[in-house]
Amino acid sequence: MLFINTRPDDRALVLTQALEAAGYQVEALPLLELVAMPFSESLQQLYTELRQVQAVVVVSPTAVDVGMRYLQQAGVQLDQLKSIQWIAVGQTTAQALAKFQIESHVPEVETSEGMLQLPILKQQKKLTKIAFWRGLGGRQFMMQQLQQQGVEILNFVLYQRQCPEQSLIAFPEIVKKISFNQPVAVLMSSEASWNYWQQLSNQYPCSAQCVYLVLGSRLAQLLHSTQSQAVKGFNIIQLENLSASEIIQRMSDWQGHV
Repeated sequence: MLFINTRPDDRALVLTQALEAAGYQVEALPLLELVAMPFSESLQQLYTELRQVQAVVVVSPTAVDVGMRYLQQAGVQLDQLKSIQWIAVGQTTAQALAKFQIESHVPEVETSEGMLQLPILKQQKKLTKIAFWRGLGGRQFMMQQLQQQGVEILNFVLYQRQCPEQSLIAFPEIVKKISFNQPVAVLMSSEASWNYWQQLSNQYPCSAQCVYLVLGSRLAQLLHSTQSQAVKGFNIIQLENLSASEIIQRMSDWQGHV
């Protein structure tokens, strides 16, 4: 079975190796690349206010890399932030923070909903101000939920997403390799990835019978709403995380029922 791994290049290799070892044919098609926003006066002001927050939500390893680089550029020392709690979207982001000797809270489910279930945010009477280190357009749902609870948000937009140029070239070549009605599994980890996939699929229609492995309930609901309007049906498998073991197990379970 063909598996299309849409994770960014720097996060795709371990999963690809595990899938190939499990007998899958894998095509790499990163649907997102993250490009740092320029350091600006507004970011400088946000960093100046950072010592006032009780927590920082960090949504990706890229947010760690850019956020720490700009922290230094803004003239703020990590030692000045000792009282702040750090929240990482997942283990990979937590590991990136650990390189700076920062321990972070990590949700069991690596989504906005999962982070909102963390005790630090659920029991948040003392939390009045939270910073988000994020990409353009990301984590809107989580920020809105916290704002509705009266939490002030410092919104650090550190990078933007785009579909990699290499994938615009690679997609039609991958479509050519797919035989009529061949089953194809596609990993889908974010709404932005799904949007780019749809754009590519509309431009280069594919006859494959697709099963989408999607991260979290909210993204699954988005695909279900698309599914009802689609000319060609597809299957959806909801993932709790993006580990190779979770993906391979869920694929095995699904194949055992079809």
